[in-house]
Amino acid sequence: MTAIANRYEFVYLFDVMNGNPNGDPDAGNLPRLDPETNQGLVTDVCLKRKIRNYVSLEKEGEAGYGIYMQEKSVLNNQHKLAYEALDIEPVSKKLPKEEAKAKELTAWMCKNFFDVRSFGAVMTTEVNAGQVRGPIQIAFASSIEPVLPMEVSITRMAVTNERDLEKERTMGRKHIVPYGLYRAHGYISAKLAEHTGFSEDDLELLWRSLINMFEHDRSAARGEMAARKLIVFKHDNPMGNAPAHKLFESVNIVRVSGDDDTPARNFRDYQVSVDSESLPQGVTVEEKL
Repeated sequence: MTAIANRYEFVYLFDVMNGNPNGDPDAGNLPRLDPETNQGLVTDVCLKRKIRNYVSLEKEGEAGYGIYMQEKSVLNNQHKLAYEALDIEPVSKKLPKEEAKAKELTAWMCKNFFDVRSFGAVMTTEVNAGQVRGPIQIAFASSIEPVLPMEVSITRMAVTNERDLEKERTMGRKHIVPYGLYRAHGYISAKLAEHTGFSEDDLELLWRSLINMFEHDRSAARGEMAARKLIVFKHDNPMGNAPAHKLFESVNIVRVSGDDDTPARNFRDYQVSVDSESLPQGVTVEEKL
């Protein structure tokens, strides 16, 4: 498939209600926070994981849409698939001496794994399949306003061991954000897509993933998360027509209900606008959601 010919940036808005969008294992699984501003954070890794999960559901079993970085996968075994398909004998930690064969291995990984050709991968393990710089990068998401995580006590009427039968209940805790609207920025390079083969079909799959990924990620901790806005900037030049930060500045989010002393509790408490008239020549904007 032909690689994309345009550079893109996007602004992605999603929210959480009474849930934990991204727990921090170094802080007892508390929702991640910027300690200086108390704004909530969601890592790029968390968002990419949800994209991978969506793709694996929509494209299950379809050639070219395997997921390289999946739960409990052995990366060396993923690399061996390329060696076996191309009938090349692996040498520990080394690529083949012939440059053409080395490139062929890496190209095979890009062709067969969606996340490799999208996000890139460092595949220089014992079974070396090279290194790929992906065309898609996603920054940390941060909440529009400060959030105040809550610790909620929960009970369980069942017990784990027979010795605990006399106990009436067991206690536990969970951490939630009552409400938070989060904003993330993404970047898609047409020039890097040329090296991985990231195509227009892949791009449409990415948009569908961002729009729908929370619908297939429900859990007790993330019962009410929703994609709210996906604003896409398209350049008519593969190298781009304007700096990304200038485009992001055209997207404004303001409170339209309550005041600074009243925390937001719904997406309707905000108004999102795009100053499309200020966009540089050669850049168009589209709201996918």
